[in-house]
Amino acid sequence: MPFGYDVRVELRHLRYFVTVAASQNFTQAARQLHVAQPALSRQIHDLEEELGVALLERSPRGARLTPAGEAFATEARAVLQHAEEAAQVARAFAEGERGELQLGYAPSPTVELLPRILHAFQGEASGVRIVMHDLSSEEMTRGLREGKLDVALLVRPLAGELRGLTFEELGRYPLCVALPREHRLAGANRVGLKELTTERLVAYNLDDYPEYHETLGELFRPFGGTPPLAEELDSANSLIAAVEARRGVALVPSCLACLAGPRLRLRELQPSPAPIIVGVGYRSGGLCPVGKRFVKLLRTLKPINLEKPQA
Repeated sequence: MPFGYDVRVELRHLRYFVTVAASQNFTQAARQLHVAQPALSRQIHDLEEELGVALLERSPRGARLTPAGEAFATEARAVLQHAEEAAQVARAFAEGERGELQLGYAPSPTVELLPRILHAFQGEASGVRIVMHDLSSEEMTRGLREGKLDVALLVRPLAGELRGLTFEELGRYPLCVALPREHRLAGANRVGLKELTTERLVAYNLDDYPEYHETLGELFRPFGGTPPLAEELDSANSLIAAVEARRGVALVPSCLACLAGPRLRLRELQPSPAPIIVGVGYRSGGLCPVGKRFVKLLRTLKPINLEKPQA
C-alpha cells in the first residue's frame, strides 16, 4: 500500500509496536502487554499495512527493526510520551492542581485568614495561578453571580444578596470600636455602645457594604438609631487613616488590628454585640475544579474564633 496522508494509526498501535521494538520478541512483548501473541502480531501487521512500509524483519529467533522501523520507533516513543504528558495535564486541571482561580476578598475581615489559605494552597496546588481582587461585598456577590469570580472571602452578605450563591462560615470575630491612640476612651477595657452615640462615627460606604450598615442599625436601634455618620469610606485603609487622623471612631471586627497595628486602639463593646461572620461564597452548584479544591482546603483551616481584640 503506498504511503499517503490519510494514515489512521491509533495510540494502541504505537504502544504495541514500541513494546515489540524494545524486546524484539513477540512472545515477550505479548506477555508484557497482556494480550495474546496472535492478536499482537495481527496489530503490528495492520500497522505496517496502514503505513505501507515494513517495520520489522521476522525470523524464528525474533524480530529485528528495519531502518524504517528504527525511525518510526523513535517518533512513536515521542508521540506516546507527549500523549502521556497531555493526559497528566488534563488530570491536573480536572483535579484542581493546575489552572486559574479568580478570588475576591475583603481586606479587613480576611486579614487573618487570607495569608493562611494562600500559603496552604500554594503548598498543595502550586500549579494554580490565583488572581486576587480587592472588592466590596456588593462587588463580590455580583462578581460571583456573573461568573467573574470563582470564590470570594467576605463577611456574610444580607439574605437578599445570597440569591444563587452559597455561603460557608469560616470564622467569627468580635465587633470592636477603633479609637485614636489619644482618645478619651482608649484606656478603657470595654466601651459602652451608648457612649458612642455622642462620638463622630466613620463607616464604610452604604452602596458597597450594605451588611455593615445593617449591623450599625441593629446596634444603635436601642439608642434611637445610628448616629449621623461623619464620613463614609471605601476601604479598610481609608477607615484606619480616618480614625488615626481623629476624624471619628469606627466599629470594626477585631481582626482589623492586624492591619492597623499600633496606629489605633481596639476596645471591646459593652454589651457584646453579635460577632462578624466571615466565610467563603461561591455560585451554588457552580464551582470549577480549582475552586472545589480551594474551598475544600479552606474548610480544614477552621475554626477562626478570636474572643478578644488583638490590640
